[in-house]
Amino acid sequence: MLAKRIIPCLDVKDGRVVKGVNFVNLRDAGDPVELAAIYDKEGADELVFLDISASHEGRATMIEVVRKTAGEITIPFTVGGGIAHVDDMKRLLRAGADKIGINTAAVVNPQLVEDGARKFGSQCIVVAIDAKFNPEWGEWEVYTHGGRKTTGIRALEWVKRVEQLGAGEILLTSMDADGTKDGFDVKLTRAVSDLVGIPVIASGGAGRAEHFADVFEAGRADAGLAATIFHYKELTIADVKNDLRSKGVEVR
Repeated sequence: MLAKRIIPCLDVKDGRVVKGVNFVNLRDAGDPVELAAIYDKEGADELVFLDISASHEGRATMIEVVRKTAGEITIPFTVGGGIAHVDDMKRLLRAGADKIGINTAAVVNPQLVEDGARKFGSQCIVVAIDAKFNPEWGEWEVYTHGGRKTTGIRALEWVKRVEQLGAGEILLTSMDADGTKDGFDVKLTRAVSDLVGIPVIASGGAGRAEHFADVFEAGRADAGLAATIFHYKELTIADVKNDLRSKGVEVR
């Protein structure tokens, strides 16, 4: 079994890292370049950088911040936000990104997933999915534009489609759990993990070290992503990895 990965997430707005609850009430969490360097030294396995307002504001990701961040780290680095064309992917890869995360653009133009995978390889394309439980359906719905817009798309159908299109990984965020610190949405994560053969990164809800073990074991996630607990020093990467090791979960 592959070692499980612990991934801090930098949600960036106006050049600063921010974090909220259920995608709203954002507060400042620091400078993205400085935080990236800290997480690299602390033993993070990868880093995700999301320009959370780029798609909503209809602009490209901040290339210069990406370039500076990439210069400070040695771990794999996924960048997302405001990516609408293969040329956008190329610019970010040249600026130092290792993988490209697409969310809104993949829903608007699914062909972008296939085009990106063909040009740069599936391992380079991460489809980010923001999902919220729809009680009328009894399952989860995909949201876009930083969680602002409903799509009418069923999340479980969407994950299968993006895998077929060539996505190499899924970054799955539970909007219901996001920022609550009550634990990952294990039910959602397990449902997605059971459907696809590509790695699933669970996101949203981490509050304690044991939440990672829960989503790895019961949710079958390949990686756990968190922001609040790491940014505000409630837990370190080492705290999480030590807890996982004590439970027999293989980590790097």
